[in-house]
Amino acid sequence: MKVRPFYVVYNGSMKNKPLEKYQKIGILLLVAVFAGFFGWVYEMIFYFFDGGTGEFYMQGGNFLPWINIYAIGAMLILATCWRFRDKWWLVFLVSTVVTGLLELVAGWLVFKLFGARYWDYNKEILNFGNIGGFVCLRSVLFFGISALFLVYAVVPVCRWLAIHMSRRTFLTLAILLFTIVMVDEVYNLLASKVFGWPDAMDFWRSMGWKYLT
Repeated sequence: MKVRPFYVVYNGSMKNKPLEKYQKIGILLLVAVFAGFFGWVYEMIFYFFDGGTGEFYMQGGNFLPWINIYAIGAMLILATCWRFRDKWWLVFLVSTVVTGLLELVAGWLVFKLFGARYWDYNKEILNFGNIGGFVCLRSVLFFGISALFLVYAVVPVCRWLAIHMSRRTFLTLAILLFTIVMVDEVYNLLASKVFGWPDAMDFWRSMGWKYLT
């Protein structure tokens, strides 16, 4: 059984419509912005329950609701799974492996290089099948389901925007959103540490938000 992507259901003529280079780039920029936001929402909800449902805990290290590893994961999913988009089950399987490896390698490297752990599944609920606290079955299954949403809903919507918007409007939208996110990211990863400026975590703590440790 084949999943019918959004753009096939919405407008069959879009299925084989070729995209120009600027449209492909714009789609990737929008996907990166959305994926980071999607990850932030997911973590806010999950850690609300993981923390005992008493309060929400701020997630990520940015001022904006955006987490970079989810954007990276989305790019890897598209790079490895887009060719299999006519087979939803293969998209699911490949994406679980790819995102699981990303989470495992990224978590292990950050821990070994900087002595920091940004996540530890040993201390979380539903942590069955976890490896060193860096990856667990629950997380990769969620990422696999999210990959289906990405491939069969998010990308087609972005494709629709790319086709129906003027070139200037579409590029302005994509580049502006991505640039705003990247400025936030560079400030918190580099500028705040080089110049000793307060970062996003300091700001949100000063506003009364807590981070789950």
